[in-house]
Amino acid sequence: MAAYNDKKYRNVFSEIGKSDAEIEKKIKDAVDTFFYGSDDERIYHPVGDDMGYFEDTGNHDARTEGMSYGMMMCVQLDMKEEFDRIWKWSKTYMFMDEGENEGYFAWSCNVDGSRNSDGPAPDGEEFYAMALFFASHRWGDGEGIFNYSAEAKEILRACVHKGENGRAGAPMWNRDNHLVLFVPGHPFSDPSYHLPHFYELFAEWAYEEDKEFWQTAAKESRKYLVKTCHPVTGLNPEYGNFDGSPVNDPMPWDGSVHGRFFSDAYRTAANIGLDAEWFGKDEGQISVPLKMMKFFGTDIEAMRCVYEIDGTSLELPVLHPVGLLATMAQSALSVPYSKESGSDFEIASKWVEWFWNQPLRQGKRRYYDNCLYLFALLALSGNYRIW
Repeated sequence: MAAYNDKKYRNVFSEIGKSDAEIEKKIKDAVDTFFYGSDDERIYHPVGDDMGYFEDTGNHDARTEGMSYGMMMCVQLDMKEEFDRIWKWSKTYMFMDEGENEGYFAWSCNVDGSRNSDGPAPDGEEFYAMALFFASHRWGDGEGIFNYSAEAKEILRACVHKGENGRAGAPMWNRDNHLVLFVPGHPFSDPSYHLPHFYELFAEWAYEEDKEFWQTAAKESRKYLVKTCHPVTGLNPEYGNFDGSPVNDPMPWDGSVHGRFFSDAYRTAANIGLDAEWFGKDEGQISVPLKMMKFFGTDIEAMRCVYEIDGTSLELPVLHPVGLLATMAQSALSVPYSKESGSDFEIASKWVEWFWNQPLRQGKRRYYDNCLYLFALLALSGNYRIW
């Protein structure tokens, strides 16, 4: 159960009885719709001869979250033209080469490229870096901004070393405890930003001086996930303190509360599933997704409301039900397939079957859900790989 070592990737769809032809068609149809469907379906928009962006359809903007997700999807799908277009748009409009956030990317831009904010969000940087390393290994480095590995290393250097030696700004990781921050300078984290399977690879491919940092970050992230996911329900907050407890104080910029199991938080289980698939290193976090599956039970309707992490229902509707279903299904990678294991895989396979029967989301809020949907489709078919 470690694809890093044996280069074997599970095809969970096949494990539950789907044929190769069915799986291939499902992926092709989803990719065609997601990238090149009608204006009411697609997320990706080419611009001119050599750029393109992913649109957050709910907010009508482009975000580093989605742009970096798009690049990861493209490198997994061998879509080099689209990858390069998204990357050039990101570097042209989102990258900041001066000021407090020099070396980072502005987390939100209008679709014409003008910035909505000069602030960065670490989930974008970590996906940019990983996608660029994979592009380097799959397609080879080019020149300028298409020297993928050099660009990835510089992103990670900024993430770790901003604020040192007179350099302006703040790092994206707390250099003392090795935990990724919600945003630079804030004293708390976002559990869904924790990608220990990425950090393992950063330790191999980033600048040599940071190898030890990333090795420790991978281990500490797995430990953090154990602390921030509820021991019974497995649910985690959107924002978590360094001790793992939910951040329940209202945010100073808009008064919102993020200590609940809500939109950002859904990604955590999917990340744990992929980490289990790629590396299989367990600090206790690999048991989390199965706890969540058992908490929700066999009634898919239980996923339709917002919860405190202890399982208390707040009777508020979720914004991204398809995204939640997709991430729960992807987390099945943490549950080994074994006819002898019986009930655990039976529970996990039920979530995968529910996801299989779920179409892409339509409408204004389809962006986040369908990004998570496409990642789950790739992961569960054995096509979300280390390159």
